[in-house]
Amino acid sequence: MSSLFRKKSIADLEKNASPLKRTLRTWDLTFLGIGAIIGTGIFVLTGKGALTAGPALSVSFLVAAICCGFAGFCYAEFASMAPVAGSAYTYSYIAFGEIIAFIIGWDLILEYALGVATVSAGWSGYFVNLLDNLGIHIPTILTAAAGTTPGVTTVFDLPAFIVVLVITWIISIGITQTKRANDTMVIIKLAVIVLFIICTVWFIKPQNWHPFNPYGLYSYHNGTAAGIIPAASIVFFSFIGFDAVSSSAEETINPSKTLPRGILLSLVISTILYIIMTLIMTGVVPFKMFSKYLNAPVLAVLAKTGQSWLSIIVSIGAILGMTTVMLVQLYGQSRISYSMSRDGLFPKFFGDVDKKHQTPFKGTWFFGIITALAGGFINLNILSELVNIGTLTAFILVSAGVLWMRHSQPDLHRGFKAPGVPFTPIIAIAFCLVLIAGLNWVTWIRFVIWLIIGLCIYFGYGRKHATINSKH
Repeated sequence: MSSLFRKKSIADLEKNASPLKRTLRTWDLTFLGIGAIIGTGIFVLTGKGALTAGPALSVSFLVAAICCGFAGFCYAEFASMAPVAGSAYTYSYIAFGEIIAFIIGWDLILEYALGVATVSAGWSGYFVNLLDNLGIHIPTILTAAAGTTPGVTTVFDLPAFIVVLVITWIISIGITQTKRANDTMVIIKLAVIVLFIICTVWFIKPQNWHPFNPYGLYSYHNGTAAGIIPAASIVFFSFIGFDAVSSSAEETINPSKTLPRGILLSLVISTILYIIMTLIMTGVVPFKMFSKYLNAPVLAVLAKTGQSWLSIIVSIGAILGMTTVMLVQLYGQSRISYSMSRDGLFPKFFGDVDKKHQTPFKGTWFFGIITALAGGFINLNILSELVNIGTLTAFILVSAGVLWMRHSQPDLHRGFKAPGVPFTPIIAIAFCLVLIAGLNWVTWIRFVIWLIIGLCIYFGYGRKHATINSKH
């Protein structure tokens, strides 16, 4: 039984550091974080969130951001302690042992794969809409997975499938190319958001903010959960991916300092933009009107203000925004599977570093193709909640890990210390539990099934092949 909880030391992890190329600096990491965070939240989820919380959606974003902020402090401390690839998987290996690490690694693969597949479906909707505006039409049958839209016959989401393969190719050819592609798209995306704010802020009608909080903290409205907390559980999806920044530790220059800065800066900048955007959107459009614009809520504001000329620009911003989200999450996924392979818990195939590109080339393409197929064939409207529960579980373990490491190894060098320990990780755990409570019970059943599959892989392969066996 004790072998299930055998731990890796930070010294061992650093000694086995990889041949991955170090090129990332603070602003690269901040842009990776912004690339992961700003996208689906603004361009897709604000409609559903506004119907759930009304104008108080801005408070829901703040609640979700605070949850991520406390967890972000814990990630930053771990990243400064153990600047190696693997994110929460690696941190759990250090703090809790092998089986917990495997479970969280398996969990993160679910988070990133389903996250990318879900975002690719939203990306496809905006892309098809943009093409229609330009007079180019894709056959309806190839614009969504079967059963996505009631009353509309669809079989396969071709745009979603293709975009995931293109992003996989960018990630596979090198971190420098990934960084350049992400930085360029983030700059354009931020410019589009700033342009939108400047053009629409003048149309705010304060009466649209009354009542500001129509459904309270938590209530039931028309048979569904409503209020600030349920909306926070929905928009929490917007912040998923900032933890992928910590997966880049072995490709970062001076990671013990730059990783904490990149994680926290990206959270702060993204939260400010989210709050400004939601206040403008609910100030311009009465929140109940978003029911007609669930797939593209930003376009509701442009229709209300008569600025249809902005819609093509906003669609381009949305497409780029969601592209960077997929880019960072697929990048994070490839580095998690790489770390697990290096530790022997996954086959060597996933850890092979291509000499030419200095990336885990084969593993990147393996998961990229599976994710592309998932985005093309599976109706992901329900499965997106699985992404949230997976991420919240990772946040809880990382936060608990900081508590445990402060207790068990207080003298360990930390380039960054989370402020307010033990309160910071305890608050992070409490916030995560509150958001998990807002999720559907069916999500829990699916999550448990996924974990059982993972445990079969661990006991069937990982435990026997773990590199740590040679030391025990």
